[in-house]
Amino acid sequence: MSDDGIKRASDVGSVDAPPVEDKPYKIIFEANKCFGAGKCAEVSDTWELSISTGVAKPTTYFIDETDLEHNVRAAEVCPAKKDDGCIHVIDRRTDEEIAPDPHGDGTLSVDW
Repeated sequence: MSDDGIKRASDVGSVDAPPVEDKPYKIIFEANKCFGAGKCAEVSDTWELSISTGVAKPTTYFIDETDLEHNVRAAEVCPAKKDDGCIHVIDRRTDEEIAPDPHGDGTLSVDW
C-alpha cells in the first residue's frame, strides 16, 4: 500500500467512471513522471502531446476493446521511469495491470 492509501488500481480515479461493461479498461497516468518524449502520441490516438507544456495527456481515462491495443502500445513505448513508463493500462474487471506490467504479475506499478 502506498502512502496515498492506494491498495488497488480501482482505488484511483473511479468516481465518475462509466460502467465496467462499457469501458472495461482504465488508464492511470503518472503525469509527474512524464518528460514529454511523445512516444505515446506517436502510437495512440488517445494521447495528445501539448506543444505549450511538452507533456502528453490522455483524451480519456476509460477505454474499451477498440482502443486497448494502441493504449497498451503507448504504455509499452513510454521511456519514463527507466522504461517502466508512466502510463498504466488496467483491466477494471480483474484490477490487474495489463501494461507495462514490469513486475510480470499484474500488480500496479505506479511510483507515487
